[in-house]
Amino acid sequence: MESGELLKKVRQIEIKTRGLSRNIFAGEYHSAFKGRGMTFSEVREYQFGDDVRSIDWNVTAKLQRPYVKIFEEERELTVMLMIDVSASNMFGSSDKLKKDIMTEIAATLAFSAIQNNDKIGVIFFTDRIEKFIPPKKGRKHILYIIRELINFEPQGKDTDIGLLLRYFTNVMKKRCTAFLLSDFIADVNYEEAAIIANRKHDVTMVHIYDRRDTQLPKVGLLKLKDPETGQRIWVNSSDRRVRMSYINYWNKSVLTMQHIALSSRMDIIGIETKEDYVRQLLVFFRRRRAY
Repeated sequence: MESGELLKKVRQIEIKTRGLSRNIFAGEYHSAFKGRGMTFSEVREYQFGDDVRSIDWNVTAKLQRPYVKIFEEERELTVMLMIDVSASNMFGSSDKLKKDIMTEIAATLAFSAIQNNDKIGVIFFTDRIEKFIPPKKGRKHILYIIRELINFEPQGKDTDIGLLLRYFTNVMKKRCTAFLLSDFIADVNYEEAAIIANRKHDVTMVHIYDRRDTQLPKVGLLKLKDPETGQRIWVNSSDRRVRMSYINYWNKSVLTMQHIALSSRMDIIGIETKEDYVRQLLVFFRRRRAY
């Protein structure tokens, strides 16, 4: 993309998503995620009624008197966006690709984070780790992230969510809030990596899909191409068995994703490319705030 066109696109997304985060999401985001982490503050001498589980045994042994650890609510969060840039996201049957929706959602979450004085970072992934942007604060950093969201060209085409989650768990030492944006079209099982990642962090799966991911239109012969493998096949979309096979593949994929979310205790937000993602995110934030 030419630099002038890129800057124009960045500005358009900034205007739209910054407005959304300021006017709609900031309070909801703050309520949903603030105070969910605790950080160590100090130790003090044990008092009657203190939880024995908070005893600092090293200090207690050194001073020969019982001491407990004191924790306080984290004032700031670190937010990580893990964004699937594999080839399957360069698809959309409406006026926007799955990639476009991911870009807008990621930018909205990023502006919501910095308005609450949180750090924001990004991991782009395919079947490899494409790029890691360490968490920072500030508008300049956000604009850099948006430029990368728009213009980043991955080396890989396939999807490996397990690889991404293992990398995320290793690289992020401190507990953080994370959003995994993907269409979750992946054949490799990532359940174990998801369980470990969400045990250490607070991960939400943001499932972006197109209506044509869910079912084939009944229009006769179609030439389909798998964007991640490049394989092309002819299918007869008028054949009910073909359409049912397509639907069954989709249902199996969704059930697998939901099973992994349940076993790892990750939240899921499902957003179709033609849907109002603002409404879906608000519903999620309010649900989070309730528990």
